[in-house]
Amino acid sequence: MSKTIGWATVFIIIAGIIQSSLLSKIAIFNVIPDLALIILVYVSYVNGSMTGQITGFASGFLLDFLSLAPLGFNALSRTIIGAVVGLLKGTFFLDILFFPALLCAGATIIKAIIVTVIHFLFNANTPAYNFSNNILWIEIILNAISAPFVFAFLKLFKKVLTPRKEN
Repeated sequence: MSKTIGWATVFIIIAGIIQSSLLSKIAIFNVIPDLALIILVYVSYVNGSMTGQITGFASGFLLDFLSLAPLGFNALSRTIIGAVVGLLKGTFFLDILFFPALLCAGATIIKAIIVTVIHFLFNANTPAYNFSNNILWIEIILNAISAPFVFAFLKLFKKVLTPRKEN
């Protein structure tokens, strides 16, 4: 399990760097797909809640250092998302197109709710989503469109992103 978490965290950090450097140049209405979230959703769904929580916390904590968010902001939101998505492990057949899109759209909505609650609870300099604004809905669409491609890419690394079966 620890090898899986380590590799997943490495993938998420690389995705975070790609998001902040390359994808920001091709943003649509200043919105980019959250590749780090998509990777977390994949790892959580394939490995379960415990791996999702730990990966979400570790990668979120490291993403806090890459972003200007308060320390623990990404760690909290991604821990919750990893736990919730991990609860779905084995409940549905993971098809190529629709289920990854639905999972990532749902995870983006959960992220928006968590971020908004944190913003109102702590009244800090944290971002908040406006549910009537187009930005959230564009991010949901971009994540849903990107999800099947990212999931297909991550399946190439199935040996390091899924635990070995015990005999």
